[in-house]
Amino acid sequence: MKETLKQRAAKGLFWGALNSGTTQILNLVIGIFLGRLLTPSDYGIVGVLTIFTAIAADLQSSGFTQSLVNLHRPSARDYNAVFTFNVAVSATLYIILFLSAPLISLFFHEPCLTAVSRFVFLGFFIASLSIAHGGYMTKNMMNREIAIIGAVALVVAGGVGITLAVLGYGYWALAWQQVAYIAVITAGRYICVPQRITLTTHIAPVIAMTPFAVKILVTKILNTLSTNVLTLLFGRLYAMSQVGNYSQAYKWNTMASSLVSNTVGQIAQAVMVEAGDTAAEDPIVRQRRVFRKMMRFTAFLSMPLMFGLAIVADEFIILTIRDQWAGCVPLLRVLCLSGAFLPLYTMYQNLSISCRRSDIYMWLSIIQIVMLFVIVGATWRYGMLCMVSLYSAVMILWLAVWHACTGRLIDYTWRQMLADIIPYTLSAAAVMALTYVVTIPIHSLWPLLLSRIAIAAFMYYVLMRAIRSEILAECERFVMRKR
Repeated sequence: MKETLKQRAAKGLFWGALNSGTTQILNLVIGIFLGRLLTPSDYGIVGVLTIFTAIAADLQSSGFTQSLVNLHRPSARDYNAVFTFNVAVSATLYIILFLSAPLISLFFHEPCLTAVSRFVFLGFFIASLSIAHGGYMTKNMMNREIAIIGAVALVVAGGVGITLAVLGYGYWALAWQQVAYIAVITAGRYICVPQRITLTTHIAPVIAMTPFAVKILVTKILNTLSTNVLTLLFGRLYAMSQVGNYSQAYKWNTMASSLVSNTVGQIAQAVMVEAGDTAAEDPIVRQRRVFRKMMRFTAFLSMPLMFGLAIVADEFIILTIRDQWAGCVPLLRVLCLSGAFLPLYTMYQNLSISCRRSDIYMWLSIIQIVMLFVIVGATWRYGMLCMVSLYSAVMILWLAVWHACTGRLIDYTWRQMLADIIPYTLSAAAVMALTYVVTIPIHSLWPLLLSRIAIAAFMYYVLMRAIRSEILAECERFVMRKR
């Protein structure tokens, strides 16, 4: 019997959650080991290269992965054309970046970056060999396979990184970890995708996808800039140890917010496209109903997780990666506040793409990056924390702009949006504030950390039961069925 959209979405959410949960647990363990073995300067050296590899990755995919997912029935020719394009573009980009490595080293005043960057940049070329395969897996909601591949890749890459760190290779441990992870992901996709994807001379599908894909490309690059430009500027303005503190704070914040955004994001676009492609019900009505439920689910998870990380940041960092990283705690707390809202951005972004309005995605990202540069120009003299704080505040407020421009596509009103996220936002904030107050008398770090986690989790659960949260009830029913 063919699965319904609801059944496929539920299964996708389950495997997406399992994938994200496994990923973050493994990242947690690996991050603790590496944080103890390496210095802030080691993280800073590799961290400043993030923006170059990320932009290169955007250029290599060029928006065609999203284009494949957005097609109702992509053919073998579509996948082959995208594969060929990605490989050709990535090879060209690697040559350019290889030759540009000395300039990168000169910009950051770090001679070692020439060799490190040339090695790290190999990763995005390796990744190009399986981008089309990744599009196939996302389109077909192969979340179980995605989860398995991701877990294996993390274990292998983490083992490589930790081994090299123990042997005293410093920042090279982080570089090898990145490349090893990408290599295993690529190999895993080839093993799991049943369709044979090969090089081809037929590029007509790429040309047909270009108008949609270009907008996605521009948007992705702008998002990458807005996400990583602070690290780039910090690398120029501050010592590598300070850059390392920011990179560490950003890493833990991203790990936590990604637990939610990846869970939902793995299926969001595919589900929204299918929800709008049915004759059984008004497509707009169905899309709005599906979108609202996913928004509530996202807020239900994101708010307590990120607010909770903010209140335990001090003891968590010191206990796991030691007090050499104490400088990243204030940055982490600020980032967590905006990080609570980042998974909601994922929902609006996927909505714009599924409704074939990538232009909205592009223009909002353009305006966002302009605002970011204004913020940097106005605050860099006042220090890293001030800059990050203002940036986080703007990111929270920018969600309203996304709603104003994207919600109208499915007649999603302001009242409905506030009803979907405000109860969880206020509930999580109240729970975390009360938890913080009642645990102030505890001074020992381990009891403090464990007490805050246990008390916050218990109070949030009780509060959700008290307000009769529909999402909590559905999660409980789903877990019971799995038993």
